[in-house]
Amino acid sequence: MHATMSIFCIPKMDCPSEENLIRMALDDLPEIRELLFDFQARELKVFHHGNPATVLDRLTPLNLGARLLESTQITASNMMGAATGSDAEEARTLKLLLAINGAMFLFEIAAGIIAQSAGLIADSLDMFADAAVYSLALYAVGRSTNMKVHAAHCAGWLQMALAMGALFEVGRRFLFGSEPQSMLMMGIGFIALAANVVCLYVIAKKRDRGAHMTASYIFSANDVVANTGVIVAGALVAWMNSPYPDLVIGTIIGLIVLHGARRILAL
Repeated sequence: MHATMSIFCIPKMDCPSEENLIRMALDDLPEIRELLFDFQARELKVFHHGNPATVLDRLTPLNLGARLLESTQITASNMMGAATGSDAEEARTLKLLLAINGAMFLFEIAAGIIAQSAGLIADSLDMFADAAVYSLALYAVGRSTNMKVHAAHCAGWLQMALAMGALFEVGRRFLFGSEPQSMLMMGIGFIALAANVVCLYVIAKKRDRGAHMTASYIFSANDVVANTGVIVAGALVAWMNSPYPDLVIGTIIGLIVLHGARRILAL
């Protein structure tokens, strides 16, 4: 049995909002089997049965400039194979990210307690939130669009709760005092930065595969910024002989995490 792979150029498609709009427009077409989005190329690849004009008729009213580039007949088994292979690749990526962030959470929170660093503790909670994000995204692989968005939103609410916990810890240390160890802060910060750069590189090429993958990319990008802040704060603690840079970076990381959660909940 033959199927069709159609490629559409969509010039105004540049963020997950357009992806969700397109998915909703095509959601009730039974002939569609898989949608693959390429935001950089502004292209949508549709695996389907029947005439590609049916798909284009749904895309045109969205006013995104959609036009058909090409259609190619393929076997139904190849169509299912493309979808299955794509899901398997997503799952492998998320398992790797989950392992890295889970291990770094345990390592960093222990170091944060030893170093008496609010920044490291906040960053470790961010790692824990990321591990939860990747777990939820892994659950969403191969499921419906609504399930992927739901998984992303669950991750966003979890990240918001952990951000509030981190900010509470900063406030507690501000009131009762702390003596952060700057060298340990900088050393652990560099290790965490290296881990998150690897995560960001791995997820970057797949961030357009749905809201669940976009959420994973946003969290990894936030982490790179947060890790850099911990390193800078450690240097300032040593230079100023004061705990306040640590408390400031702990606050900033908490706010970054809150902002990331807000972006996820807006998907």
